[in-house]
Amino acid sequence: MKTVLFIVDMQNDFCLPTGSLYVPGAEKDAERLSLLIRERENDIDKIILTADQHHVMDIAHPAYWKNAKGEHPAPFTTISWWDVVSGEWTPFGNKDEVIDYLRRLIETGEYKHMIWPEHCLHGSEGAAIIPVLMEAVTVWARGGKYYEVVEKALNPSTEFFGAFRANVPLANAPDTMFNVKLKEELECHDVIWIAGEARSHCVANTLKQLFDYPDIVRKLVILEDCTSNIRGCEDLAIPIYEKAARMGARFVKSESLLFS
Repeated sequence: MKTVLFIVDMQNDFCLPTGSLYVPGAEKDAERLSLLIRERENDIDKIILTADQHHVMDIAHPAYWKNAKGEHPAPFTTISWWDVVSGEWTPFGNKDEVIDYLRRLIETGEYKHMIWPEHCLHGSEGAAIIPVLMEAVTVWARGGKYYEVVEKALNPSTEFFGAFRANVPLANAPDTMFNVKLKEELECHDVIWIAGEARSHCVANTLKQLFDYPDIVRKLVILEDCTSNIRGCEDLAIPIYEKAARMGARFVKSESLLFS
């Protein structure tokens, strides 16, 4: 049985209390996951980590938007296509393209467009994998194995919650399209342990993007104590997790795997 550990966005800005978009409890998630890696290192054949990467002028960052007074939206403001049409908010990018993007979010059943604090800026300390986890991965790799880091979300014109594609893939932007190589990598394994941040957003949307591949979903083992929600969004992804369970994904606590 080949096992891959699939870790979504366990980065400083999400996992440290000093991070710009700290997910409460994420540092403990990382500690539990690190312990699991150390205790079960011989049973983990591959580790894949995703890494959120953003420009400052990102469609989900405050600086990208202004109102008539020249003010930027506060973090956790939601912006709809009508807010742009009405002139309440003006984007840095092409207005018509942004309106189309915001409309497509609704039409395709994606999350509403949210403004976040600047986070995981490309090349910054906040974008680095949290040290306690990186140390455990490094020790594991010294046993003669390889880990992979998959960067996502550098295109500033679309959000990219899930690991496989942008919330709205953009024409002529291959980096926003579905990551077939990553899917095929998962298909090579019999068991997929998945953990990461945040449970309500990037982990949930990673699962959602796999629903078209039921054979992969049935391999998923979601480590419930190695993922946490953004505060105030605890109920947002419940339908996604319920569907994953119906499709055969399993939910376990990491401690149940420590000595099994």
